[in-house]
Amino acid sequence: MQRVYMDANATTPLLPEVLEAMRPYWMERFGNASSIHLDGQQARSAVDQARATLAEFFNCREAEVVFNSGGTEGDNAVLFGLLRPGDHFVTTAIEHSAILEAARRMASFGVETTFVAPTPSGLIDPAEVQRALRPQTRLVSVMLANNETGVVQPVEEIGKIAAAAGAYFHIDAVQGAGKVSIDVRRFGCHLLSISAHKMYGPKGVGAIFVRRGTPIEALLVGGGQERRRRAGTENVPGIVGLAKAAELAQHALEDGTIERLAKLRDRLEAGILALPGTGVNGAENPGAPGPDFRTWELTNPVPRVANTTNIWFDNLEGEALVIALDLKGVAVSGGSACHSGATEPSHVLMAMGLDKTRARASLRFSLLKTATEADVDYVLQVVPEAVAHLRAISPVAAGTAG
Repeated sequence: MQRVYMDANATTPLLPEVLEAMRPYWMERFGNASSIHLDGQQARSAVDQARATLAEFFNCREAEVVFNSGGTEGDNAVLFGLLRPGDHFVTTAIEHSAILEAARRMASFGVETTFVAPTPSGLIDPAEVQRALRPQTRLVSVMLANNETGVVQPVEEIGKIAAAAGAYFHIDAVQGAGKVSIDVRRFGCHLLSISAHKMYGPKGVGAIFVRRGTPIEALLVGGGQERRRRAGTENVPGIVGLAKAAELAQHALEDGTIERLAKLRDRLEAGILALPGTGVNGAENPGAPGPDFRTWELTNPVPRVANTTNIWFDNLEGEALVIALDLKGVAVSGGSACHSGATEPSHVLMAMGLDKTRARASLRFSLLKTATEADVDYVLQVVPEAVAHLRAISPVAAGTAG
């Protein structure tokens, strides 16, 4: 049976070039990068070269790149390393759980958090961030691209607002890296976190940009690695893989890959929306404007990363559709992989104003950059079949028909 993987926002496969770059550092060049002998020097050279690559990827100084275990550690390190009792923290209601759960834990240490709600299309209005600020606001954190809807946030505008208020600004770029050009100087952020496995690199490794002079305390202490900003023996193969993945991601942003992917996503989306009772979460017109629908949203387009669409299917359960499609060889998701198996609907979609029924009936399709026309053709063949079957046996649909 043919299999088509459309859950790239959960994780991506290693590209062959990434695997080849990593291979020597498991066997022949296995040294500890903190050792001063030749084997250690070879490992240190690889880490230094990778740091230079990431500095170019971020547009920052090499000394501002800190390697870690991935996005969750990066996000946690920012909150636990920067916030103190009495501080005020501003973030959004649609952040990844690595931010939301860390914020809830910080509440027990006397840090109050304001969660800014999105507009119905999933955008964060910078004016709402402005209104959330207080004199004691120390940190603002906003994701670059949402992992469920793909909506790209206006981080440059938010960065200017944070700077004017004297607050530090962090960007969770885990889903944006490799899909949106990253420039920490243009964004105006003090901190930015990424993860390798979301951009065709290995799992268990990531990096964070820390602007020089940002007073962040280390989350992990022990040895003096990473200029004492992150203790622990460096994961040399992983770091090398992350750097190679970043290099390839930068090329993809420049060689037309993203544009090709956007066309495939748009064709997939249009084909699915031809079915009755469907719609896009994160579209420019997410339904009839309600009383909270802002004029700001009508005059600002809703940009999305090229590979992602989040679609609701009325009169069925999203989880049942995920299983039905998997049985037909198509891998998709009902939302964040970190919440797989959860019975509660997506917090992102609920924050956007969807009711629980429609939120539970929503699926995320996220294409690999290696996706083909044939992949889209196959998905467009099996989705209508699965939807029709589930609606035919759904008690919700039966009740509607009656």
